[in-house]
Amino acid sequence: MSAIWYECKVKYRKTDDIGSQKVTTEPYLVDAISYTEAESRINEEMKAYVSEEFKITNIKVANYAEIHPFENADRWFKSKVSLIAFDEESGKERKTNMYLLVQANDLREAYDNTVSVMKNTMGDYTIPAISESPIMDVFPYFSGEEEELEQLERFNTLKASKPELVSAGEAGEDLIEAETE
Repeated sequence: MSAIWYECKVKYRKTDDIGSQKVTTEPYLVDAISYTEAESRINEEMKAYVSEEFKITNIKVANYAEIHPFENADRWFKSKVSLIAFDEESGKERKTNMYLLVQANDLREAYDNTVSVMKNTMGDYTIPAISESPIMDVFPYFSGEEEELEQLERFNTLKASKPELVSAGEAGEDLIEAETE
């Protein structure tokens, strides 16, 4: 059964870097069968992250076909992928759009990650748009079966990995070395 992703907006009091508190509303993504289960799951997940009171302000079905976490990435990007098919009856090209949620550090990396996800696609496709998503975190469903345990662990490991910081000097040296080789 394919996953139905629900975008849940959660309002809570958040402490910023300087120690002041402000009320914020942030979107999260959960994999669920119904709105009721999505509400239950987001309540359960947020209890682990938020020590104070929080309120779920909105739940809606998200239109993501697939979710792809990547190592050393900390932001989520929404990639619009147009699958191209040729309609033999009318003789015209037909495009079908789907949306992927891809984890990356910047727009260029999001594009590269989208291309790597789509590399085994048999048909033609284009990537007409990529934008940064406001999604803060993704919570996939786990039934407790052993086969899914490995898949969930891999998802969470990829999602939780932090980007490696490279100083400007190191990055410039790598570019110079690559150009001279």
